[in-house]
Amino acid sequence: MRLQVANSPQDCAPRLWALSDLHLSLSANRQALEQLAPHGDDWLILAGDVAERPDDLAWAFGTLSRLFARLIWVPGNHELWTLKTPDGPLSGEAKYRAMVDVARHYGVTTPEDPYPVWRGPDGPLLLAPLFLGFDYSFRPDDVPLERVLEWAWEKRLRSADETRLSPAPHATRQDWCAARVAWTVARLTAELPPDMGSVLINHYPLRADLVTLRRIPRFSPWCGTTATTDWHVRFRAVACIHGHLHVPGTHWRDGVRFEEVSLGYPRQWQPHGRGPDRALRLILPVPS
Repeated sequence: MRLQVANSPQDCAPRLWALSDLHLSLSANRQALEQLAPHGDDWLILAGDVAERPDDLAWAFGTLSRLFARLIWVPGNHELWTLKTPDGPLSGEAKYRAMVDVARHYGVTTPEDPYPVWRGPDGPLLLAPLFLGFDYSFRPDDVPLERVLEWAWEKRLRSADETRLSPAPHATRQDWCAARVAWTVARLTAELPPDMGSVLINHYPLRADLVTLRRIPRFSPWCGTTATTDWHVRFRAVACIHGHLHVPGTHWRDGVRFEEVSLGYPRQWQPHGRGPDRALRLILPVPS
């Protein structure tokens, strides 16, 4: 049963929901999303892995913009996968910019746009959609970077990102991640008012201790960067939103709520009847 919080006369802020990992290349996920009910003036965070192709992303934004008053999107690794086109491969930074263009066509807020402010009964909060990437630093301390792929392969694990996610024009995925982290730190430092809290939105978890993949623990190198470990404190977050893991849940660190909001693949949600309507997570107002 999904928790509902009704607005009172003193609380006229739109509700803020979050969902990720819709994977709309899969027909079952697309059909399930079509059953989602309208949410009036509510806002929706989409925390990545919505679609790999621009046309599928456009379908998602067109559909969801009719159900929610505002959409906020960050890319996941699947949005960045190289796409074959008649003009050649679309990859790396160019693929990201193409997906941002799709979002802007539908009025969707991206990590490249001004941060929106959600105004609730306890004051305003800056909503910060982030695009940071991963740099293999979510690995054990005794595994050096040059051995991380070998270490994962000992358990027959290798992410498709190794062949499908190009960092071009950056030399490596680590370089792209470092550039995004530096740019985002500068922006948050400059734009987050000193008396305002935030909601941090990223596809990957901001902390390595949130990567709870019991069956595939050696997948962690493809799950984020340790550069963001203290961001929930540093940028005064009241909530941090992520997907990627396909393990929905609520976790607490230093009194801050971390929400994993994935739908996932049909084999993961169908046995539990947990379609998009039930996977939607209420972020604000804070559920009681």
